Amino acid sequence: GFVSIEICLSDQIGIVPVIRKDFLSVPIQTRSQTVRLSHRSPEIRQLPRLSKMSVPLPESDSEDELPPAWEERATNDGFVYYVNHHDKSTQWTHPRTGKMKRVSGDLPLGWTKHVEESTGKIIFLDEKTQRKSYTDPRLAFAVEESAQVGELRQRFDSGTSALQVLHGRDLSGKVALITGCNAGIGFETARSLALHGCEIIFACRNETASKEAIERITKEKSTAGQKCSFVKLDLASLESTRECAAQVKSRWKHLDMLILNAGVFALPYSTTEDGLETTFQVSHLSHFLLTTLLSELLDHTSRIVVVSSESHRFSMLTKLSESDLSPPPNKYWSMVAYNNAKLFNVLFAAELSRRWKTRGISVFSLHPGNMVSSQIARNWWFYRVLFALVRPFTKSLQQAASTTIYCATAHELNGLTGLYFNNCYVCEPSGTSKSKRMQQSLWELSEQLVERVAK
Repeated sequence: GFVSIEICLSDQIGIVPVIRKDFLSVPIQTRSQTVRLSHRSPEIRQLPRLSKMSVPLPESDSEDELPPAWEERATNDGFVYYVNHHDKSTQWTHPRTGKMKRVSGDLPLGWTKHVEESTGKIIFLDEKTQRKSYTDPRLAFAVEESAQVGELRQRFDSGTSALQVLHGRDLSGKVALITGCNAGIGFETARSLALHGCEIIFACRNETASKEAIERITKEKSTAGQKCSFVKLDLASLESTRECAAQVKSRWKHLDMLILNAGVFALPYSTTEDGLETTFQVSHLSHFLLTTLLSELLDHTSRIVVVSSESHRFSMLTKLSESDLSPPPNKYWSMVAYNNAKLFNVLFAAELSRRWKTRGISVFSLHPGNMVSSQIARNWWFYRVLFALVRPFTKSLQQAASTTIYCATAHELNGLTGLYFNNCYVCEPSGTSKSKRMQQSLWELSEQLVERVAK
């Protein structure tokens, strides 16, 4: 038998475990080509035995003791991950404690790393005692990730702009895919990231408007505009969503940020080409599909940001059925559909964070601001007038984009997931949105709808 290992080379080295059912795959984070190597499985499956080292090890009865057939390893940049040799899988969280760990980037004093000529394996040498070990000695000093919600302090507020959040940041080498970003809050999100060196994928329906938006960024800073690309995405079509994901995967190997920004507001009743109510599909279901399809481009350095709204608190749903998600005409009211869609955003983010926690991916949802003047109110003259009247008392588009930018880039959020934010600070969402039953139900119904449409 063979076990396959993917090795990719880039300027940012970091081994990223990827769960596979048939073999253990450990690719290195890259934006270049992948080289696949194969080794005889008996050699790979052997658990390396730790020789006696002059470093303290946990007691055998510690809660940190691994289950049988598990092994602890560390990436070059200090992330600890766990290998299950029984089912050939890897994960970032400890199989018993569910916690993540880090180690120092440097080897303990007196230790060096070499490649063993006879096997090609990495081996560690204690220069003082000349003892060798296949086990990384840094693991003896691994510490749990210390990020705690209670330790967060509020650095920004409702008056902070997206560019202020990014002050002094260099995002060169980062890649962000943003849906619905050719206008409004989405555009300010894309513009702010691009001006700080981030590569932006404009995943939008209107190509002309998107290219005009990119041109505006180019005029402001030519190098920023050169890093912006358009990919067609019509969220009212699951087929378009699949095509978008396929194109992204063919052109990019990694996403640092997946920002689900697009949405609709106050639409008259209509259905998509897939036969589903438009507000539901555009605001939630297509984003659900896009995220799952792009899963392989996401790793422990990635963040998923779901733009929701405080309107999620006004949803009256207490249980979910297909007719609740995609109601018939006689049960449709635009504001109810919008409130429900925003609830679906928070529920989806919470369930996604739980399901992907072992992969180390951070998932956040947020409220950008109340009645921010943007194209979202374009569907009815009354809302256009109302939004215009309250404009002096609401956030600017730059201010509205600040919480999205904060969730996507703030260092203090490393190791955290499943949180809801308002004004760049963690906030308690509605009680309904915290219901695990509702979260799981939405996920299962979304899977069923996607599968049914695909047939």
